[in-house]
Amino acid sequence: MPPWRLQQAVRCLHKGGILAYPTESVYGLGCDPFNPEAVQHLLTLKGRSQARGLILIASDFSQLSDLLMPLPTKTMRTLYRSWPGHVTWVCPAHPEVPIWLRGRHTSLAVRVTAHPLAAALCQAWGGPLISTSANLSGHPPARNPLQVRKQFAQQIDMIIYGDVGTQEKPSVIKDALNNKTLRR
Repeated sequence: MPPWRLQQAVRCLHKGGILAYPTESVYGLGCDPFNPEAVQHLLTLKGRSQARGLILIASDFSQLSDLLMPLPTKTMRTLYRSWPGHVTWVCPAHPEVPIWLRGRHTSLAVRVTAHPLAAALCQAWGGPLISTSANLSGHPPARNPLQVRKQFAQQIDMIIYGDVGTQEKPSVIKDALNNKTLRR
C-alpha cells in the first residue's frame, strides 16, 4: 500500500471514521478504539451490542501492553509464540480500559496481526485498532471490497483494498490465563 494511502487512512481515523481493511481471513471494520463516538457508530452499523466487547489488533505487542494487566512470564511466552498470527487472546484488562472496548467483561481481546496491510495500518496509526468482521450481525463476513460495499454501501468512510489472508475462518480466540479455546 502506498504511503499516501496509509496517511489518508490515518487522517480518516483521526476524524472518527470507520475503515474496512483486509485481515488474515476476512475484511475487518476498524476505528480509533479511544474515540467513543466512532466505536458507537461502528457498533450501530453492525447491529452489535457493546456488552460483547471488541477485538483490538496491533502491529506489535508494545501497542497493547498498556491496556493489559501484567501477565505471568509463561503466559507471555505463549502469546509471543502465537504472534504475529491468527490467534486472538483474551487477557485481563487494565482497569482504565474503557467499557466500550471490554463490554461486560474485565478482559480485553487482543491480537498482533500477521496480515501485512493490517499491520502497516496499525504502525502508521501508531497504536491498536478495533478489528471486527465486516458484516452485519448474523450475516457472513465480507471477504472482498465488493462484499463490504454490498453490506455497508456508503455507511463506512474508507475501504482499504487488498487481499485477505489464507485463513478460512476468523481468528481463533483463546483465554490467556487458562489457554482454553473460546472460538475456533
